[in-house]
Amino acid sequence: MPSPLPHPLRSAALRASPPLILAAGFLALIALGTVLLALPIAAPTRLDPFHALFMATSAVTVTGLSVINPAHELTTFGQVVLIGLVQLGGLGFVTFAVLTALAMGRKLSLRQQALALQAFNQTNVARIQRTAATVIRISLVVELSAALVLTLWWWREMPFGSALGYGLFHAIAAFNNAGFSLFENSLTDFAADAVVLLTISALIILGGIGFSVLHNTWHKKGRWAHLTPYARIILLGTLILNLTGFALLWLLEYSNDDTLGALSLQGQALSAWLQSVTARTAGFTSIDITLLRDSSTIVLMVLMFIGGGSLSTASGIKIGTFIILLAVVRSYLVQSRDVVLMKRSIEPETIHKSLALVFVTMVFALVGVFLLTVFEDRPFIDLLFEAISALSTTGMSRDLTPVLSLPSKAILITMMFAGRLGPLTLIYTLATRQHSRVRYPVAEFPVG
Repeated sequence: MPSPLPHPLRSAALRASPPLILAAGFLALIALGTVLLALPIAAPTRLDPFHALFMATSAVTVTGLSVINPAHELTTFGQVVLIGLVQLGGLGFVTFAVLTALAMGRKLSLRQQALALQAFNQTNVARIQRTAATVIRISLVVELSAALVLTLWWWREMPFGSALGYGLFHAIAAFNNAGFSLFENSLTDFAADAVVLLTISALIILGGIGFSVLHNTWHKKGRWAHLTPYARIILLGTLILNLTGFALLWLLEYSNDDTLGALSLQGQALSAWLQSVTARTAGFTSIDITLLRDSSTIVLMVLMFIGGGSLSTASGIKIGTFIILLAVVRSYLVQSRDVVLMKRSIEPETIHKSLALVFVTMVFALVGVFLLTVFEDRPFIDLLFEAISALSTTGMSRDLTPVLSLPSKAILITMMFAGRLGPLTLIYTLATRQHSRVRYPVAEFPVG
């Protein structure tokens, strides 16, 4: 007896690539968040569906751009939904799906293995389980520890219940690199508060450095010589970028009385450090960034564009991509045939991926900015900043997002989603090799 024909929908699902499944999963999570945030109990004044969609997208993509003030325009239920979406979006629904399947004693199917490998940027199936478990373990330890510190610190000025709520909310938001805050003006009231700003900074760095790096550091007990070359490169790159941004922002803004100039020396150092760290890609602010000098704004946009580490809660082109491009330039300048990092050669395929990723991200940014200029009559640098912030899922804003037109907000929604998932899809597509027996003659193409 002939076997029945496969159901068309089932066949289509089996043919779907892991990035498409990931995208569908995040879209489903956004849809659920939209419904919950649009409920009457989520806000004192019920959110319209579009603004609920914007906030849900911003939370799931761990961006932090807001069209409302979560502190006053969401109820406790709405705030819990918002930060829950941040947690799920930051750690990734695939992490929870893999752990749930393993906890139920089920082996991963080939399709599930491909999905998990794509999400965790791994090449070994057995390593997925260890990485997934470590992701959850590290996340809970870091978030709860930071929440405890913030709770005890804020308990001095508010009731314990409120301090606990604020501590948990900001610990989750910071670790997941989402710039949502329950304070009126983000962290500007704590511009000289070392406990708050250093705790938030540490959370942002740990969440944005990449779970593969944290996993490697965790199991090697931080011994530098035993870390993988990739982990060492990312750790060094993170340190250098943070220190460079810190020095530039302090140098450019120390005499600006509207920003750092009005603070004490300690406040200047702390705020410059936070703004450098949060630009990759968290979105918290301890000063009014609308009053920054244009040179400082450019520094922030560069940091946002670079972003954090791969397999992290941050976005952007990623530190590893940026470092590879620097290595390619250096290799060309010294006329070396190989691109070398930490005494390891970089494969041509990795270089091609990096170049393609940067190009596609720049195209996304340019198209987004162009469309914003079509719909908005605003200063170009403000529109550019908002677009880069959305695409890099940073969430830092020059007070522009809430007053944008609906078409412009729709553009930002698209850019936030593309910034979170687009590079994954691109990398997967590029990783699918297409072999051909045809070889063409080499042609000279002058460049430069």
